[in-house]
Amino acid sequence: MIDITHKSSTLRKAVAEATVKVSKPETIQAVKERKVPKGDVLEMAKTAGLFAAKRTADMIPDCHPLPIEFTGVSYEIGDEEIRILVEIHTIYKTGVEVEAMHTASVVALTMYDMLKPLDKGISIEKIRLIEKKGGKSDLNSKDFSHLKGAVIVCSDTISQGKGEDKSGKIIQDKLSSFGVQVAAYEIIPDEIEKIQGLAKKYADEGIDLIIFSGGTGLSPRDVTPDALESLLTRKIPGIEETIRNYGQQRVPTAFLSRSLAGVIDQSLVLALPGSSAGARESMDAVFPAVLHVFKVLSGERH
Repeated sequence: MIDITHKSSTLRKAVAEATVKVSKPETIQAVKERKVPKGDVLEMAKTAGLFAAKRTADMIPDCHPLPIEFTGVSYEIGDEEIRILVEIHTIYKTGVEVEAMHTASVVALTMYDMLKPLDKGISIEKIRLIEKKGGKSDLNSKDFSHLKGAVIVCSDTISQGKGEDKSGKIIQDKLSSFGVQVAAYEIIPDEIEKIQGLAKKYADEGIDLIIFSGGTGLSPRDVTPDALESLLTRKIPGIEETIRNYGQQRVPTAFLSRSLAGVIDQSLVLALPGSSAGARESMDAVFPAVLHVFKVLSGERH
């Protein structure tokens, strides 16, 4: 199975369908009148589907076990076919498309098994995904190419050429992966004046996203949040909480980080940990969802 430990749980939905075709109208009539010898086809097939939804990971090797929080099975009955519709919801790190299609296929197979004594011409067709919602894919489809970002690494050691920057490059790569233009990249010492100067400069230049990496620890030398907090027009504690919670689920001491988030006028400012793991996890925690802030700042609500 692929690694999904970096993902966050979100509401995911999927709708799938399958079609059972019969060879004579009398078969459909028997289903409607509940006269099939093996029992009530629609109810039996639905029950089989509920079992299938919960056991998809047992059948499909690469599917992750996940909490199924809603399964709906409905039917559209025609003259010589039954269309099966399955909708599944979960709040988890990965989607439920396969679960929905697996459920639809088992519902269809159950119908086939129950109806074959009456009709030798039954076929199963169109097992397919109709719709999926939730997760990062919904946001990944949005165009963020109009946004510009600046990445500033705060480190005495790296600014003196005694070390190599990794966190800044991780942040740049993540921004680029969502189409955000990286308009500036700088490495500076952990000095309040320099940090404040660059924050003001890039905000005045209309840079949308200003990300500082480093200086968020508890050492007296870690001054990035202190330098930035007084400049913020408004803090956004929800971003800070999300980053901290995400990190603590992976590293118990992550709650000690003093990550910061807020806006200077129309610019979003983030102060993230300077370690490569801390920077990566912080970006994974809130991107691309955090980019929705620019719609809010521009007055859009949806």
